Amino acid sequence: MQVVPWRVTAISGAVVPSSTMRGSIKVMKATIWHNPNCGTSRKTMAILQEAPGIELTVIEYLKFPPSVEKLSQLYRDAGMTPAQGLRLRNTDAEELGLTTASAEAILAAMAADPILIERPLVETEKGVLLCRPQDKVHEIL
Repeated sequence: MQVVPWRVTAISGAVVPSSTMRGSIKVMKATIWHNPNCGTSRKTMAILQEAPGIELTVIEYLKFPPSVEKLSQLYRDAGMTPAQGLRLRNTDAEELGLTTASAEAILAAMAADPILIERPLVETEKGVLLCRPQDKVHEIL
């Protein structure tokens, strides 16, 4: 199963295929768990696209939901709990009792209904962050 709907590589703001990268630019892979309907997610993605040497993988998580295992790894690497990654605004998380649920129950609910995942999550070799506000992404670039 392929979960990556598209990939871009940005060097100094220009979108180019990976094969054209030459010279001394160090390439860093970054993955954004992205919702194109979210302004913060779009702004974070723009920062990543404009950063030199970033090979960006964009996963539209509403179409390609992460597994419980992947969510667990992302939150562990970000140093946060699943409850801290739970989106409350414009969801039924509270009505479902997720604000007081176990980590396992929250992860299962997120995997089943990814709108419950707060976004955007960005993963690089330097770590994982929930990038709210969008400028937080600079901490892992």
